[in-house]
Amino acid sequence: MGRLPTEAMAVDKPATPASAKKNNKKKAKKNSAQSPASTTPTTAASEPSQESTVPNPESTLLDTMETEQSTPTDAMQVDNAKKPKFKKLRPEALSGNREFRKIPVPPHRLTPLQKEWIKIYSPLVEHMKLQVRMNIKSKAVELRTCPQTVDAGALQKGADFVKAFCLGFEVNDAIALLRLDDLYIDTFEVKDVKTLAGDNLSRAIGRIVGKDGKTRFAIENTSRTRVVIADTKIHILGSFANIRVARDAIVSLILGSTPGKVYSQLRTISARMKERF
Repeated sequence: MGRLPTEAMAVDKPATPASAKKNNKKKAKKNSAQSPASTTPTTAASEPSQESTVPNPESTLLDTMETEQSTPTDAMQVDNAKKPKFKKLRPEALSGNREFRKIPVPPHRLTPLQKEWIKIYSPLVEHMKLQVRMNIKSKAVELRTCPQTVDAGALQKGADFVKAFCLGFEVNDAIALLRLDDLYIDTFEVKDVKTLAGDNLSRAIGRIVGKDGKTRFAIENTSRTRVVIADTKIHILGSFANIRVARDAIVSLILGSTPGKVYSQLRTISARMKERF
């Protein structure tokens, strides 16, 4: 029998399992050699997926801090619109009702009040915009605010002005309480300094007044105050520092100091006050 050609004799043999494994390994090596970059992203991508399952507390804290710091700046917006301007409230709007003051007038000041009524009435009505009347039955001056009153402290200033006149101050001196804000009235008795009675009390009052009021005028001019001596009561009108100067001089006279010694003290005080101003 003749032999068959070699090509015809080549018959495909079935692949064994061992050979299949070898072929798969070779294919895998070829694929890895051809595309090395394609395998790396898959591994890199697979790692974060595993890490993302476990949250990192430090990263969460940093994220929250960044969001907290960023929110105020993002949420802050500047409004360039003009602010609304409202009119000043009147005294009636602040309290809700009209304010009222009643100043009793002593009997010995009724006649001077009647004579000086126009000088007292006009500044209260024209400048302070208050309603004023004299109650004859109760013998008192009544003050009240009205819709035209602008200043909230007008009623208190008017009451102080009328009270100063009732204590014995002149109208021209008491009207300074309406114009200036830092004026006060200080009142004390001779007995508050030293317990005196009889002739000793009258001598102390005489030392304060002096001959023809010379000592009192010297105290007033030096301390820039006004002094009223009504029996055993002494009233001083002025600023806080000036009242202190006048009170110290009067107290030293009550305690028995001679007028000459008080004059020398007043001279030194007046020299210091001139240096200040």
